[in-house]
Amino acid sequence: MDQKTQQEVSPAESGEPTSPDATNSRRSLLKLGLVGLAGSGAAAAAVQYALRRAESVVTAAVFKGDAPKRKLWELWKQRGWVREAKHYLKLGRNIQCKLCPNECALEPEDRGRCRNRVHKEGKLYTMAYGNPCSFHVDPIEKKPLFHFLPTSGVFSIATSGCGFRCLNCQNWDISQRKPEETKDPRGEPLVLDTRHLHSLDRADIDRLSMFPENVVELANYFDCPSIAYTYSEPTVWYEYMLDTARLARKRKIKNVWVTCGFIQEQPLVELCKVLDAANVDLKGFDDDIYQQLNSGKLQPILDTLLTLKREGVWFEVTNLIVPTYTDKPEMIRRMCDWLVENLGPDYPLHFSRFHPDHKLTHLPPTPIDMLVEARSIARASGLRYVYIGNARGIDDAETTECPNCKQVVITRDIYSVGTMNLDDGKCKNCGQPIAGVWTA
Repeated sequence: MDQKTQQEVSPAESGEPTSPDATNSRRSLLKLGLVGLAGSGAAAAAVQYALRRAESVVTAAVFKGDAPKRKLWELWKQRGWVREAKHYLKLGRNIQCKLCPNECALEPEDRGRCRNRVHKEGKLYTMAYGNPCSFHVDPIEKKPLFHFLPTSGVFSIATSGCGFRCLNCQNWDISQRKPEETKDPRGEPLVLDTRHLHSLDRADIDRLSMFPENVVELANYFDCPSIAYTYSEPTVWYEYMLDTARLARKRKIKNVWVTCGFIQEQPLVELCKVLDAANVDLKGFDDDIYQQLNSGKLQPILDTLLTLKREGVWFEVTNLIVPTYTDKPEMIRRMCDWLVENLGPDYPLHFSRFHPDHKLTHLPPTPIDMLVEARSIARASGLRYVYIGNARGIDDAETTECPNCKQVVITRDIYSVGTMNLDDGKCKNCGQPIAGVWTA
């Protein structure tokens, strides 16, 4: 699917130098799943060419002329799944999206890199409005948020689309699809509310609508104190998220943003006015790694973290440790030092274990000792709440300790909570406040 939007060029073609260390290392071979391939001649040349391609510059362009046409466009509008987008500029006959740092420049009938935003009729439109392709009630610990309304359920929704191209994406089947590949506008309209919940089949889900008022109604029905915008990248269905969050706030329901953090400041500040919590996936701490692994940039994510802190939104950070990409102790140390220096010691950090998926199925899961080492580095940097996720057999992987008296405050096992030694957000043993949001 990405062949239409991605173009790989070798260093010779792009003028980019190739690192001899990268070319000859076992680490680089592992990156490509070529460990064990030996020999010379054609085999060796194939390995060297593959390595050069892995180190090359990868660009992802917009989808040229790919906006929906005629009947499909009309059906999408009839369903109410099309809305004029926010945060864009008109540049003569063209348009530039100003939602995320990709800043897609679109000629008429182009589609943005996120797959959701199209230039039609002289305007920028979102095609991801009121048409979730996934929804579920999750434990809040799954987001993961450990210091936000523990043990509560969160009504979670997603549409398709993402501005990144993460090689390791575990939700690639929705994040790397267009809205038209997840929803069917034909047939009788179906708006999901509590009356239809127990009579849905697969075809119904493909054609159903769930507008902001329906999302809020369902969150109430399931007794969820919060709504999560999650699974894919909610930034690229910004208008749907924002309108739902505004309505939820009026109904005393909290809003949770689970994100890669790739967003511009103006839309983020607007969103922060109705956000209560976020989990930001800080995918590494090296700009080259961000480009190779995610086709993104590091600095905008750091800016997002700083803005969330300034705007008073509670957040937690997740760092997936991907073998050969983000499993470098020196990089982890720099990341943790930056977090403490710029955000303080009290925002939790979740190290997450990588499992082979999408385009990195040849890599092994993150070694347990690497996860334990990363936790030690983070604690040594001064972070008070450091967790390890997606891994069994690690002592106190998800345990919260009081930073003052060192007594256990909360114990967890994956998504379930055991011990809760908190009293009004304070350690029951010594009265030390534990950073977070503990009551609705």
